[in-house]
Amino acid sequence: MISVVIPLYNKEGQIAHTLQSVFAQTFQNFEIVIVDDGSTDNSVEEVEKFDDSRIRLIHQTNAGVSAARNRGIEEARGELIAFLDADDEWKPEYLATQSGLYQKYPECSVYACNYEFRDSKGNVTPTIIRKLPFEGEDGILSNYFEVASCSHPPLWTSAVVIKKSAIQAIGGFPLGIKSGEDLLTWARLAVSGVIAYSRKSLAIFNVEGYSVTEKPKRLPAEDDVVGKELKKLLKTCPCKGLKLYNALWHKMRSSVYLRLNMPQKSIYEAVIALSYDPFSYKLYAYILLNLLPKKIRPI
Repeated sequence: MISVVIPLYNKEGQIAHTLQSVFAQTFQNFEIVIVDDGSTDNSVEEVEKFDDSRIRLIHQTNAGVSAARNRGIEEARGELIAFLDADDEWKPEYLATQSGLYQKYPECSVYACNYEFRDSKGNVTPTIIRKLPFEGEDGILSNYFEVASCSHPPLWTSAVVIKKSAIQAIGGFPLGIKSGEDLLTWARLAVSGVIAYSRKSLAIFNVEGYSVTEKPKRLPAEDDVVGKELKKLLKTCPCKGLKLYNALWHKMRSSVYLRLNMPQKSIYEAVIALSYDPFSYKLYAYILLNLLPKKIRPI
């Protein structure tokens, strides 16, 4: 059995559609553990409209998505846990494909597949995944950090199935982090286990649309816990591509500060990133852009 863990917070307009995509799976041996993280809208009422004994609805006071996922992990009865955000969805063959990976690659602790983006207008955009180390439809993702450093994230929350013992072994999702908690979780799993991957795009990431010129909604955390933890991983396990992965994290932080017109912090993060990846022309471009007067800066 696969335990589907869904953290729920104020998604009354999306949760029914998400659940319908689970019930439409060709693989039906699952339970659904929904952790209501203190929703203040009608999300719970939408869930209660579904009359299916495989749904377990758990309530907790608002503690954040990581705490909700961790609660779901604790409550899960299956050996395999599939995470699904309350506003995303799966194609009908998703769980069957993940179960197939589990049967084919029993030595792995993480099973992932490709996914696609869909905006509010219904436009679908494929991911860009480079440097996969195998030729067929699926295989072992032995160079996770290398792939992650030059692609869209090869692991995404609503497109991974993880052995319960593996996610518990790393302490679950880290608490107290508002951005990057999933990125850090995948990194910890990548250094501690083996990942099986399918090229099939079977999960849908529903997004409003991202833009490099759009002003970010929040500041990066002042205390960069993710950056510190990634640095620790590099010291203890110098996996191929992990230096570039560290650079990527700080490059993302530099980009956010750039768009928020905070040049000192943006340059600081770019310099850290350059210490891991000194040949990244984009990082030098970030520094140059920060030095330009704001009125002529393209971002």
